[in-house]
Amino acid sequence: FSNLPVFAAHMKADYDIKVSGVEISPFPVARGKETTFSIAASTSSPQFFYKAVSGGKLIIDVSYFGWQIHSESHDLCSETSCPVSVGDFMISHSQVLPGFTPPVSHFYSLETYVARCKQGSYSLKMRMVDDKKHQLTCIGFDFSIGFVASDNVAES
Repeated sequence: FSNLPVFAAHMKADYDIKVSGVEISPFPVARGKETTFSIAASTSSPQFFYKAVSGGKLIIDVSYFGWQIHSESHDLCSETSCPVSVGDFMISHSQVLPGFTPPVSHFYSLETYVARCKQGSYSLKMRMVDDKKHQLTCIGFDFSIGFVASDNVAES
């Protein structure tokens, strides 16, 4: 689904929801333009055979070179169809990043810029909790913000 490395924030955790990939459109992310993060996920816990998740929250934290710069929370049912039941589903979140968001190249030489773009200078951590505050998943991925957007990027 994308070529962005997606990592489980707690590698040893066995989450009820598994994320298989992330797609960012447009890519690279463009300042002042709407960006959509689409996340492919699936339910994996036996609890979903008995009761679907009928509500909860997405908690998103964004860091820039390791410093947390933004945090927000969204109703789960506004980002995907509820109830979330057994099988594959998609979470889609769109927002406009502020026009003053610094691009990577503002601070670096071309060589360093290329190296940083490969790993991403912005990091996004997303947690999903149900309406009882039970953590269902926690993932993260790195991304870059450029001057001009091009094609979508997808990871599988």
